[in-house]
Amino acid sequence: MTGTAPAPFTADDYGARMERAARAAAESGLAGLLVAPGPDMVWLTGYAPTATTERLTLLVLAPGQDPVLVVPTLEAPDAAKAAGASVLSLRDWTDGKDPYAATAALLDSTGRFGISDNAWAMHLLGLQKALPGTSYASLTEALPMLRAVKDAAELELLAAAGAAADATFEEIRKVPFGGRRESEVAADLADLLRRFGHSQVDFTIVASGPNGANPHHEVGDRVMECGDMVVLDFGGLKDGYGSDTSRTVHVGEPTDEERRVHDLVREAQEAGFEAVRPGVACQEVDRAARAVIADAGYGAYFIHRTGHGIGVTTHEPPYMIEGEQQPLVPGMCFSVEPGIYLPGRFGVRIEDIVTVTEDGGRRLNDTTRELVIVD
Repeated sequence: MTGTAPAPFTADDYGARMERAARAAAESGLAGLLVAPGPDMVWLTGYAPTATTERLTLLVLAPGQDPVLVVPTLEAPDAAKAAGASVLSLRDWTDGKDPYAATAALLDSTGRFGISDNAWAMHLLGLQKALPGTSYASLTEALPMLRAVKDAAELELLAAAGAAADATFEEIRKVPFGGRRESEVAADLADLLRRFGHSQVDFTIVASGPNGANPHHEVGDRVMECGDMVVLDFGGLKDGYGSDTSRTVHVGEPTDEERRVHDLVREAQEAGFEAVRPGVACQEVDRAARAVIADAGYGAYFIHRTGHGIGVTTHEPPYMIEGEQQPLVPGMCFSVEPGIYLPGRFGVRIEDIVTVTEDGGRRLNDTTRELVIVD
């Protein structure tokens, strides 16, 4: 694939995100946010430490205060090079000093804070010891929609990642399947994702025959044969944003039942997509897809949620699942991926990434959803 490199996010972009996050914290009744290294920190500041160590690194965001990044002194030069560094203050600490005391000085001693889900327990316990009057909630619990609504630049990156995954599928359908191991085709998928611009491959599921009845099958050495249904699910990060798509192919001609089940999943996927529009609760997407499968008598074999959000990670809020009443908002991006899994026999899954528009939804994956026959 060719094309110009995407424009990098600027300090102003990161500043706006940090301001938005601090405002959202205040609206949720929090005294601030404590962001550990990981996807939230990358999204808010552009900073990704080269190595995650036991040394405390924490972004502190609070309403009415300038953002502060607490970093070990030996990491400060790298942190200062981050794209968002010019719109925050660095506060470094040296080995032998107490990083929790340094951080505590920035916090309301009786406040409730949102903290990254992936923060180390030792760091949270250290903060609680330094400030026993504080309390904490995970960011997923406190601000589940923090990164959910993408701006135009993010949507462009997600669309490009989706196009790269589509190009990968168009190539993989040309390779031999019969007589080859699942692991060999999985390696082909990883190579193709990288060829089409992915810097990180997160998963390459190749689930053939009875293995297809396990939605998260770990690729193995099973040799695929004529007559196998094969679930392909693959994705990763391209220019920092995720791809994730699933298609189901068949080695040789399928049986009438296999075609019928595949057609049913395709109809369910279409129903889920058609349910996408602003203001609709996330659970309605799940209900629409699930109803098609349940009405056909296969409800017990659709054993996972219909979708998950995607952005700087390949799985994040919002989730298309029963009980999730969060309304859809233009700019949200998530998968729509119903499936049917018949134990000991085969499975089928079809997945597109979808973004909410002003009046409906738009798919970011455009490869055929018909059953593809491979050699």
